Amino acid sequence: MAASNRTTPHPSTFILLGIPGLEASHVWISIPFCSAYILSLLGNCLLLAVIKTEPSLHEPMYLFLSMVALADLAISTICLPKILCIFWFKDGEIHMDACLTQMYLLHSLTAMESGFMLAMAFDRYIAICNPLRHSAILIHRAVAKIVLGVVLRGAVLFGPHPFLLKRLQYCRTNIISHTYCEFMALVKLACADTTVTRAYSLAIAFLTGGVDFILIVLSYILILWTVFKLPSKEAYLPALSTCGSHLCVILVSYTLAFLSFLSNRFGSSMAPQLPIIVANIYLLVPPMTNPIIYGVRTKKIRESVLRVFSIRGFPALS
Repeated sequence: MAASNRTTPHPSTFILLGIPGLEASHVWISIPFCSAYILSLLGNCLLLAVIKTEPSLHEPMYLFLSMVALADLAISTICLPKILCIFWFKDGEIHMDACLTQMYLLHSLTAMESGFMLAMAFDRYIAICNPLRHSAILIHRAVAKIVLGVVLRGAVLFGPHPFLLKRLQYCRTNIISHTYCEFMALVKLACADTTVTRAYSLAIAFLTGGVDFILIVLSYILILWTVFKLPSKEAYLPALSTCGSHLCVILVSYTLAFLSFLSNRFGSSMAPQLPIIVANIYLLVPPMTNPIIYGVRTKKIRESVLRVFSIRGFPALS
C-alpha cells in the first residue's frame, strides 16, 4: 500500500512498515513470531486453568501470577495479530484511534504486569521474613485491593498518553517504521515540540517500571538478609525455591524491558532495525517463557499440571 512521505497534520490512518530493511524476509520472520504467539496462548491459558481448578493454588502468590498471565495474554493478543497481518498480507494500515488505543493498552498493561511482579515479591518477603503473619496480612481483601491498585495505576498514569499524542501534528509522514504503535515511534513522527510529552512519558516509566524494579530488588535484599541471619535455613528452603522462578521471570522481563527502553530512547546511532527487533523480542519472549519457567521450576504448579493431565487420561510422569 502506497503512502506519501508528507501527510495532513492530523492523519486519519497510519501505515506500519514492519521491520524496515527486512521486508523481503517478513514471511520467514513471521514463523517464530507465530510460534511464540501460539506457545504464549497455550502456556498462559493452561497456567490460568490450573490455578483456577486447583484449590491448593488459591494463594496470594498464584493469584498474582494469574494476573501476570492475563496481562501476558492481553499484550500478545493486542499486537501479534496485526503484526502477522503486516508480515503475511502487507496490511500495515491502522486507524489513528486504533493505533492510539493499541499504544495505550500495551503500555498500561506492561505497567500492570510490572506491578503484579512487585506484588509477588512482596508476597515472598512476607512469607519468608514474617511467615507467622503471612495469612493475616495477605487476606483476600488485601489481595483484591493490591490488584485493584495495580490496575488503576497503569490505567490512570498512562491515560494522558493518547491525548498527548493526538494533539500533536504529524506533518512529516504517516508511516510508522515499526511493527506496532509504540509511543516513541509516534513521537518521532511529530513536527511539533514534544518536550512535555517526552518528559511525561519518562516520568511515568520511572514511576511504574523503575520504582517497581527498585522495590523488588530491595525486597530480595531483605529476604536474603533474613535468611543469612538464621542459624538453620532448612525450613525456608521451600519458600526460597519459589523465589527462584520469580527471579528468573524478573530477570527475563526487566532485562528485555530496559534494553527496549534504552534502544528506543537513545538508539539513534544503532542500525534502524535493531531497536525494532529488541522491542519485538520484549513483546514475544516474556509471555512465552513466563508460564514455562513457572511450570518447570514451581513444584506445586508442575504437580498440578501433571495431575490435570493424569485425570484427563494422560499417564502422569514420575
